[in-house]
Amino acid sequence: MGSSHIRRHLAAAAGLTMLVTLTGCSSDSVGAGGDITLTVATFSDFGYKPLIAEYEKAHPGIKIKERVSQLDQHHNSLATQLASGSGAADVVAIEEGYLPKFRQLTDKFTNLADHGALGRKDEYLPYKWSQATADQGKFVLGYGTDVGGLAICYRRDLFRQAGLPTDRDEVSKLWPTWDDYFKAGDTFRSKVRDHAWFDSAGNVFSAMMNQTETGFFDTSDSYVADTNPAVKKSFSAASEAAADGQSANLVPFSQQWNAGIKQGKMATITCPAWMTGLIQTAAGKDGAGKWDIATVPGGGGNWGGSFLTVPKQGKHVKEAAELADFLTSAASEKKIFTGPTGSLPSLTDALSDPAVQGTRKSFFNNAPTGKIFAASAQGLRPSFRGTKDQQVRIPFANALQLVEQRKASPDAAWRKALADAERNLKH
Repeated sequence: MGSSHIRRHLAAAAGLTMLVTLTGCSSDSVGAGGDITLTVATFSDFGYKPLIAEYEKAHPGIKIKERVSQLDQHHNSLATQLASGSGAADVVAIEEGYLPKFRQLTDKFTNLADHGALGRKDEYLPYKWSQATADQGKFVLGYGTDVGGLAICYRRDLFRQAGLPTDRDEVSKLWPTWDDYFKAGDTFRSKVRDHAWFDSAGNVFSAMMNQTETGFFDTSDSYVADTNPAVKKSFSAASEAAADGQSANLVPFSQQWNAGIKQGKMATITCPAWMTGLIQTAAGKDGAGKWDIATVPGGGGNWGGSFLTVPKQGKHVKEAAELADFLTSAASEKKIFTGPTGSLPSLTDALSDPAVQGTRKSFFNNAPTGKIFAASAQGLRPSFRGTKDQQVRIPFANALQLVEQRKASPDAAWRKALADAERNLKH
């Protein structure tokens, strides 16, 4: 779940409420009657509510509370809590874009290898497992929750209006490459002038970047955005399409973005598995059957994904580690994917499980989401994230918005993105 700005407003977008708010106090405690209370902190709805009820029933002495906040707030708060030595939840989700930063602070986290984690190594997609390890694999920072196998969600009615095919297999054939995707956008816009081709240049750029082996940083963690041709190519393609009017100019995951989906302002959205739940929520009942899902240009890819960690400062580390293990089990991840949240499992057996492979989303014209997203995840090329990846991504997203708002040309936006990224690297 999540990547760079991807889940910044998910809590608001999904209409979530903060279930528990704890400020400046210990995150775990012993309740009445000697019960142990554990807190789980996430930055959106991870689909844990039924699993928590199941766990509490099987463990009568355990009570579990959730904290839900927005992406940046969640991770900034965690950094503060780790520095102060108090206030962190017992189990804390970390989004993959932030993981390199927190992987530098292993002294603040429980090594899950001490609680049997190494026995789960072969359950995971290899890249997913390695993301959350340190010390040559001896330190396990977190259990992987999900991966964001990529696809394209599209409006069948708008495609029909433009004279484009509506069958998902035929739609997939429209765009084997991103160049083809933007050409299809030109065709669409020539026929349907009052609707955009995509929601946000930033979202398109994120999807393209998440298909690269290295993006803003190389594998030695050196900043290379100014010299990596993949960054320039992706930025140019997304910004030029925005300048040509293909973008709906919506800030991803904002209230305006939700309204735009409901109003049908765009024909396509770059769509990792977890996005399907957001689209369904935003579009509402009137959107049922209008949306469908096709493969993503350029083959497989991943956008987002998180990990459950256990800060050392907790008073019930053993119990917290056991809870994190349960919430990321194959059985739990399958239930989450087949439920409303739709987050794709990061476990190989779960991805090939008939329950996952056979999953269809009636809202999306009964699209076989299990097959589409699992195939994308299994075929992905993992993208390396630097320790300051988050600080760098934001200027590029902001620069793309300037193009959408007609405040900068693609070339001027590129120069500004580089200058702002360089500035952020110094802080």
